[in-house]
This record gives sequence, C-alpha cells and structure tokens, in this order.
Amino acid sequence: MTATLAPNPWLSPAAFAGRQLRFGSPWIGADRVPGVKWVLRRNCSTTPAELANVYLLLCLSSLLIAAGFAFAGATVVLAFAGLELLLVGVAFLVYARHARDGDTLTLAGQSLAVEQAQGSRTRLTEFRVEWLAVEPSHGEGSLLELSGQGQRVRIARHVRPELRSALASELRLALRSARQAVSTAPASSDSPV
Repeated sequence: MTATLAPNPWLSPAAFAGRQLRFGSPWIGADRVPGVKWVLRRNCSTTPAELANVYLLLCLSSLLIAAGFAFAGATVVLAFAGLELLLVGVAFLVYARHARDGDTLTLAGQSLAVEQAQGSRTRLTEFRVEWLAVEPSHGEGSLLELSGQGQRVRIARHVRPELRSALASELRLALRSARQAVSTAPASSDSPV
C-alpha cells in the first residue's frame, strides 16, 4: 500500500490559525477550485414560497367567512374582505421582493466575487486578491468597503453593526491566506529536465 501526500493548494480552517470561520464557510466551485463563501442576507423567518402558501390559506379562510356573511344578508362584508386581501397581498409582495436581498462573497483562487442582490437587481463585481483592501466606509460599525483596481463596493448592509468589525477581520485573514498561498506555491519551471 502506498500513500501520496500533496499540499493543499487552498486555505482550510486550519489556515486561519486555528480559528473557525464565523461568517463564511468552505466552498468548492463548479471548476473544483476550493475556496470560502460568505452569504450575508437579512434574517427572514419565511421564504417567498411559504408566504404564498400562507396567503392562499388566508384568502381561502377569509373568503369562506365572508361568503357565510353574504349568504346571511351582509353582502358588504364580501367587498371589505376582498379589499383586505388585496392590501395584504400587496404587503406580502413587497416583503417577498426583498426577502432575498443581500451580499454573497466568493473567494476562490486569486479572485473575490461580490454578488449584491436588491429586489430584482443583481450586481456582480470581481476583485483580484492582491489588490483588494477591506476597510470601514465611515467609521466603527459602518458598512464595509471593498476597494481595489478602481472599484469600490459597500457590503454587510444586513450584518449587525457590532459584528461588522469581526467580519472585516475574517475577510482580511482569508485574503492574507490567499495571498500567502500564491507566494508559497512552488514555482513551475519550463526548463527541460
């Protein structure tokens, strides 16, 4: 039986000096390149699909009760039930549109991809690790600003202000480990052997 040992080309949780990832998680992309992914979204108790099921159940029960009153002679209750369901439906639609808002950061290889979703808009920005800086945009507890190569992106809108400095430290540590992975990688030589 033989065993072959090869160095891991990417960071593992051990590369973070024994610290666990608090906000990110190890991730392997479609091209089998390992990395780290941070998903920074608002904390929503229900998904849009669950909300649609609740709304349909609410419509059914409200219209059933209103139909009973209309059958008893109070037909105006049916109109008010319809108006109520319309207004609740609009409120649920506004909630569902922004339920998936947030930032997704993917660190793989030597690039960091930042995908920001807000409503129906999605914005993708890519940075090279060696040129990237992570700083607070205004001061302690403010949004984090990623800048490099003439681009600036503010992230962590849905992270509590007191946790943003810990997120910034984790991002800096991951970026530093990614930079070191390149500098310690063995150089390939094209010379014939």
